[in-house]
Amino acid sequence: MTVLSPTITVRQLSLDDYEDVVALLNELTDGIPLVYGKDGPAQFAKLLQHDGTSLFGVEINDQVVSCATLHIMPNMTYGGRPYCLVENVVTLRAYQGRGFGRMVMEALRDAAWQANAYKIMLLTGQDRGARGFYESLGYKADQKHGMVLRQVPPYKAPVS
Repeated sequence: MTVLSPTITVRQLSLDDYEDVVALLNELTDGIPLVYGKDGPAQFAKLLQHDGTSLFGVEINDQVVSCATLHIMPNMTYGGRPYCLVENVVTLRAYQGRGFGRMVMEALRDAAWQANAYKIMLLTGQDRGARGFYESLGYKADQKHGMVLRQVPPYKAPVS
């Protein structure tokens, strides 16, 4: 039996990747509800069509095993250069520790620098153990304080 090397591709994701992205986000969110079912593909399309937003992923033999979202935001400081936000960085547990998260983050970085962004920001959960991973990519935790204000449970408009 001959074992062939897998085909590994780092690329921008599309609507065709919806099912793989849902599987990845389900691992990331640990039970926090996603938009899926009949509304899922439309919400995914809305995300992909949002100006300045891109999803990048690592695909191995037709399966996306790692992904992250990049938001390029317009700005008035730094000569009008944009800044970027990274969100929802995840690699399937079975594929972690093989460099796929690094590949995704490098693709995001390259896209941000190509857009002439002056910085990339991200938040990571304190309990996920990912801080060292981001520091190995050059991110610093000593320049700013990350803060979050959440609305939990989600806002629901009153019924009239």
